[in-house]
Amino acid sequence: MSIKSLFLLREIRKDLRMNKALLRVYVIILLITGWILAEPCAADEKVTVTDMVGREVTLPKDPERIICISPGTLRLILYVGAKHQVVGVEDIEKANPKTRPYWIANSELSRLPSIGPGGPNTINKEPDLEKVLAVNPDVVFISYMDKIKADTLQAKIGIPIIVLTYGPFGTFNEIVYDSIRLVGRILDKQDRAQAVIDFIEGSRKDLNSRVGGFPEDRKPAVYVGGIGFKGTHGIESTETIYAPFEWVRAKNIAMSEGKKGHLFVDKEKILAWNPDIIFIDSGGNELVRQDYVKNPDFYHGLKAFGNRAVHILHSFNWYMTNIGTVITDAYAVGEILYPERFDDVNLEMKFDQVYKFLLGEPVYRQMAETFGSLGEVPKYLQ
Repeated sequence: MSIKSLFLLREIRKDLRMNKALLRVYVIILLITGWILAEPCAADEKVTVTDMVGREVTLPKDPERIICISPGTLRLILYVGAKHQVVGVEDIEKANPKTRPYWIANSELSRLPSIGPGGPNTINKEPDLEKVLAVNPDVVFISYMDKIKADTLQAKIGIPIIVLTYGPFGTFNEIVYDSIRLVGRILDKQDRAQAVIDFIEGSRKDLNSRVGGFPEDRKPAVYVGGIGFKGTHGIESTETIYAPFEWVRAKNIAMSEGKKGHLFVDKEKILAWNPDIIFIDSGGNELVRQDYVKNPDFYHGLKAFGNRAVHILHSFNWYMTNIGTVITDAYAVGEILYPERFDDVNLEMKFDQVYKFLLGEPVYRQMAETFGSLGEVPKYLQ
């Protein structure tokens, strides 16, 4: 028993002049209390993990207060169902609230205090320490910070820093699964984390199985423009490794350039390719529309525009990869390229099915209000 407990017992005996039976009750209570206090509290239990840049970090087991900094971090926390542990959000999360499904489904997070500006310009930089410390987090999840800077930040604020990653910007990479597993382990949500991974992989397998065996010589040549890359861009901005194309084995004409990743293409090159079908990322669609008005000759030289074989896809590269939107975009591409293989798919229902699983809420209606119906021909061509 602690000195404090003994002192309390002495005061009880002296001041209250208790009988022996009551005294025994107090002794038992104090002994039990002393035993409880002597036992390690669950909140004091620690776990050591290795984060995505190879740092060994010791942190509280199942932390109650967390924050998420830099692109894509909050999304992964919400995928595993840890919304109620988030105690602050970046300002950028509150901006453009109808552009990201994870925010639409969890808009009440806008009431949480700010932990700094966030945004692409803050990647691998020290966050706003005053705002971070003000919300008193047990753990800080942060993406795309190098090892030395993460160690320096952790030493400076005395709070465990866990670095996550999605892999290369602007696309889908399976390394994100390791980030999801890590989040699940730290937040004691391993089963949910694995269920999220299984759902994504199950969607990929379904898409691949639908297009398996389709003759290569019957596949139309396709191109995607308007891809966001550290900002918004027009039709010249594309991807050679574009996940919605990859998942349905589309013939991406930009791959002929022999480069991987994001690419800015001259308009003359697009004219020379003259793809059969063009997809426009909704994030860049307004720039494409403006350019269509200013430079009609260019667009009239593309058979896809002449045939109205131009379709809107929802932007998935918005503050890193919205994985659910990669899935739904892939189903839209599949339905347009291989209609007989996707004749059982209703895109609106598929979209809501995906996000009900990932976020617990249907969000298609709100996304369509912002970006247009998934797979539609742009209104300036209708």
